[in-house]
Amino acid sequence: MNDRVESAEMPDADAARLMRWATYASLSLALFLIVAKFTAWLLTDSVSLLSTLIDSLLDAAASLINLLAVRHALTPPDREHRFGHGKAEPLAALGQSTFIAGSAIFILVEAGQRIYQPKDIQHGDIGIAVMVMAIVLTFALTQFQGYVVKRTGSLAIRADSLHYVGDLLINAAVIVAILLAANLGWNWADPIFGIAIAGYILITAWRIARGAYDMLMDRELPDEDRQKISRIVMAHPEVMAMHDLRTRASGPLTFIQFHIEMNGGLTLFHAHEAADEVEASVRLYYAGAEIIIHQDPYGVEEAAAGTG
Repeated sequence: MNDRVESAEMPDADAARLMRWATYASLSLALFLIVAKFTAWLLTDSVSLLSTLIDSLLDAAASLINLLAVRHALTPPDREHRFGHGKAEPLAALGQSTFIAGSAIFILVEAGQRIYQPKDIQHGDIGIAVMVMAIVLTFALTQFQGYVVKRTGSLAIRADSLHYVGDLLINAAVIVAILLAANLGWNWADPIFGIAIAGYILITAWRIARGAYDMLMDRELPDEDRQKISRIVMAHPEVMAMHDLRTRASGPLTFIQFHIEMNGGLTLFHAHEAADEVEASVRLYYAGAEIIIHQDPYGVEEAAAGTG
């Protein structure tokens, strides 16, 4: 028997560059929106606008963490970290969820106070203009992030994108709240929308934390991926069975290992060639993955044991 072991591979240069640009774009937008929303909040004194300002402040903190995490995750494996540094991404995503949850709690406190002490909205047109601008810029960012996630599978950027998609809804809700308060005198709408936004932010934080936890705990890839890998492997004419399929993701890296069973009469050279061909087939769909293939003679009882 012979094991095929490939060292952990990093995403290609284009994918790595896209991940870095996504973090730069996210941080730049967050900093710009902080200035714009802070000015609008001073003029309007809107608690719902304050909630989105706090959200942008945390966006900036989370995006900075993302930038550092992605740079670290893309660092090639070294002697102390033979499996790479990919888990820097879920650690960053877990930190993001903490920031996001903290912002939601702050908004809930502010909104609760405003319900008992309502205030009129001033300069509502300025607040609306800032929110419209935020929606346009945020939408452009989420489109770019979606492309990067599709290209790289980055968990940190996916978490960041999920947060910004939530921001689109938040910004739209702020516009509605300001219109109701400024034009119809419904001052209660401002804190109520702030509470609704805080609830959505908490849900977002939970989703991000759950995804980060799954990666840190080496959760298997989705069943669809495992089934796809099995179909690819079993399509090879020399492969008679497979077992012990194990998968996990670590930041931008994917790890796949399994045993294949072949005719015990094959020469070592022929078995080696077949394993190379199986590996190449899997890599067509999982580029950059670390793939470990162990070859067993078909029908050997101890080779059939496993959980895959």
